[in-house]
Formats: sequence, structure tokens, C-alpha cells
Amino acid sequence: MDTGESSGLAKSAAVKLSEMGERTKQFGNAMKAPDHQRRIILVIVCVALLLDNMLYMVIVPIIPDYLADLELEQAEHVHVVIHPNSSINSTMSSAQAKSNRDNLDVQIGVLFASKAILQLLVNPLSGTFIDRVGYDIPLLIGLTVMFFSTCIFAFAENYATLFFARSLQGLGSAFADTSGIAMIADKYTEESERSKALGIALAFISFGSLVAPPFGGILYEFAGKRVPFIVLAVVCLIDGILLLTVIKPFSNRTRDNMPVGTPIYKLMVDPYIAVVAGALTVCNIPLAFLEPTIANWMESTMHSTKWEMGLCWLPAFFPHVLGVYMTVKLASKYPNLQWFYGALGMVIIGASSCTVPACKTFGQLIAPLCGICFGIALVDTALLPTLAFLVDVRHVSVYGSVYALADISYSVAYAMGPIVAGNIVHNYGFVQLNLGMGLVNVLYAPALLLLRNVCQMKPSYSERDNLLVDDDEPEGLYDTMKMEERKGKKKGYSSAGNCLPVVVVDENGGFDPFRAQTRASSEESFGPEYS
Repeated sequence: MDTGESSGLAKSAAVKLSEMGERTKQFGNAMKAPDHQRRIILVIVCVALLLDNMLYMVIVPIIPDYLADLELEQAEHVHVVIHPNSSINSTMSSAQAKSNRDNLDVQIGVLFASKAILQLLVNPLSGTFIDRVGYDIPLLIGLTVMFFSTCIFAFAENYATLFFARSLQGLGSAFADTSGIAMIADKYTEESERSKALGIALAFISFGSLVAPPFGGILYEFAGKRVPFIVLAVVCLIDGILLLTVIKPFSNRTRDNMPVGTPIYKLMVDPYIAVVAGALTVCNIPLAFLEPTIANWMESTMHSTKWEMGLCWLPAFFPHVLGVYMTVKLASKYPNLQWFYGALGMVIIGASSCTVPACKTFGQLIAPLCGICFGIALVDTALLPTLAFLVDVRHVSVYGSVYALADISYSVAYAMGPIVAGNIVHNYGFVQLNLGMGLVNVLYAPALLLLRNVCQMKPSYSERDNLLVDDDEPEGLYDTMKMEERKGKKKGYSSAGNCLPVVVVDENGGFDPFRAQTRASSEESFGPEYS
């Protein structure tokens, strides 16, 4: 009887194990499906972007207070050594106190800017590296560096270590941000899908930037300096493990035979890409310049409390998401007006910047800050997919360098913000700073008229996949992948987008959407765009 029961239990266990194995196999097969892969990649990239922007902004309420405590401890230690029988308050003059405050402001400004400065320096190299090795390994490198920089932040106890951790974060961001955005552009080839996916990524960027200050401030107040950084480090570790598990960057070498991407210096001299890069820099200047200066202005003009200064940017998250949603919907219906959405966003940013100094209460201030973030959402959501489309039709569809250039545009604004904005406010005033930023945005908006005919461009014939036809034998893994993709789609539209169909008639009068013309005819097709 016992033997029969044991045999029955063994069979039942074997059946359950078999069912579990079958379900695991089905799950693995489902994860290998292109749609599921793209969604998982989008989740991984969005979490990486969320982390990077939370790390960038989480120090806003923490570092000034923490550095002030460090400065006070050092002053007390020096005072005890020199004047052991007197109190520090009786000997420190007002001039010394002002000098210490100015020194602290400089330290905070340099610390905030160090991340963007190093990111600015590394991006040209990271873009080229991404073009050569693909997107997955640089993303893993970026997450790894961000994890270690966050851990260093958590346990740092002096300014030098904090500065090192902040700079290390810039190194990680140069790889993670650029490779993540480029990976989205690579996986979502249809223009409408690409705009939607990049819009989701921008929403995560916005959420990370705007929710990080209250997140950091609350945890710092009740749990200490280390806890917010440890939480972010754990999330970064989980995202890296998910990347290793799903994408398997060291075994998935599907991009070995891809064409070599266009060098970043050639992209920089492309007039269309240069206009987009300039717009991304200019539209982010108000946000980058107001973040380090608005708290002091609120305290001096409207006597705001600490919680008001910490929460002033949080309501702007909702109009930012609304701007992303509206732009994605409009771009799917009217893709030829991407330039107009960007120009409109810059005008809104300019008008909102000019109205900030007129606000007298916290409630009044919310409106122009929401306007700035709404305008930034319009510009970013319209122009980031445009960069990928420009690379598709004018260069080679490898996106590392072009999104490194976009990251450089952001870094220029955020590297100048903490250092330049304070000097402008000190020398000219807060009102002049905002009027200048608003005027620059409004004056730059007409430059986007150069992009009005971008949607009419024909694809570049420099790419190998545009030279493939259905009758050709594929050479290498990349050609095989492109041929399989075409057999699955059988559409008459270019992979760059849905603006115009690529129509070519062969010798027999048949429709052949992928046969390339000669280099001379392809160059002639770009003639009107350069005029």
C-alpha cells in the first residue's frame, strides 16, 4: 500500500514538474516574440531613464543641507582647536558667515554641474562605441556605473567623495541614456510607434525629475541620507538583472553585420540635425536655469516654506504628460507638422518663462512652471523621433551617435545651469534671467521652419538594407534579419516612417518598393531639401 502511494505521489510530482517545464517553455517562447521583446526592452529602458533622472534630482533637497552640516562640523572642529574656551557663535563674524555661505553655494553649484559636464565630455565617445557594439552592452555598462555611483553617494561622508560619485553618475548616464533612447528608436521602426515609445520614455524622464525632490526630501527627513540612495541602487540592480536575463547582451550578437554608423562630427554639420539639437538645448535652458535659482527667489519674494520650495515642480508633471500624449496623437494624424509642434512648444516656454517673475504667490507660480514643462514636452516628443527619421533618410540607420548628440544638447543646458544661472541672478537679477530665457526660446522657434519639408525626404541609398531586393541572396545575419522582416511586413512604406511611400518601378513595370536607384539619382532627390 505504501509502495502504491509512493508511486502515485512520484507520478503526480513528475506530472506537475512536466507542466511547470511546459509553462516555462511557453513563457520563454512568448518572451522571444518580437512584440514582447520590444515591450520588455521599453520597460528596461524606461526604468533606466527614470533612475538616472531621479539620481540627478534626488540630491536637490539633500545635498545643500548635508553640506551645510559638514561645513558646520568642520568649522566647529577648527574652532575647538584654535579657541578651546569660547563658543563658535561669539567669534564668527558676519563676514566669515557670508564667506562660508558663498563658498557653500559654489560647492553646491559645481557638484550639481559635474554630472552634466562629464556626460558632455563622454557622449561623443559613448555614441561611437554604441554604434560599433550595439545598444545592449552600453546599457548594461551604464546601469552598472550608475549602481556603483549610487552606492558611493549613500556612504559618502565628505565633499570629495560626493563629487566623485556625482561625476561617476555622468559617466553612467552617457552610456545608459544614449543607448536606451537609441535602442527604442532601433526597435520601433514605424514612425507612429516610435513616437509613442519615445513619448513613454519621456514621461518616465519627467516623472523621475519631478518626483525625485519630494521623494529624497521625505526619506532624508525621516530615515537619513543613505536610505533614498540605497532604494535607488536596489532598483538599478533589479533593472540590470532583468537586462541580463531577457536581452542577454553577451550572447545576443545580432548587430555584428550592421553598417557602420555615421560619425558624430558628420551628424553635427548636418543642418537639419543641428537645428534639432539647438532646439533641444534652448528649450531645456529655462528648466536647467530655474532649478538652482528659484528656491532662493521664492524664499526672498514670497517667503515660501521648505515644502513649497520642494513641491513647486511636482504639479508640472501632469501637463508634461499631457503634452507628450497630445504630441503623440497629433503626430500620428499629421506627421508633416512635427516642426510646428516643436515651434509651438518653444513659444509656450518663452511666454511662460517671462511670466515667472510676475508671480507673487505659490499658487500663481504653478501656472508658468506647468507651461514650461508642457512646452518642453511638445518640443522633446516632436523632435526626438525626428532625429531618428533624419538619420534614416539622410545617413545610416544606426542611432548611437545621433542620440549622443541629443544627450549633449541636454547636457549643455544642465552643465551651464547651476554655474551660469547663479551668476546672472547675482549680476543682473532674476527678472532679467527669465526675460532672457523667454526671448531666446521665442526667437529660436522660427528656425524650426527649416524642418517643414523633412517628411518629404526620400530614404538614403547609402544603407546596405536599401540595396537588398527580394531576389537577392542575403549575406550575413543582418541581411537575413532584414529580409525576414520584409517578408513579414510586405508594406510599401519606408522603415523610417509613414510620411511618404517609397515607390520604385522596375524594368518590367512592376512595383518594387526596395530596389535602389543609382547614387547619382539619390543625390538628385535631395536637391530641393538643401535649397
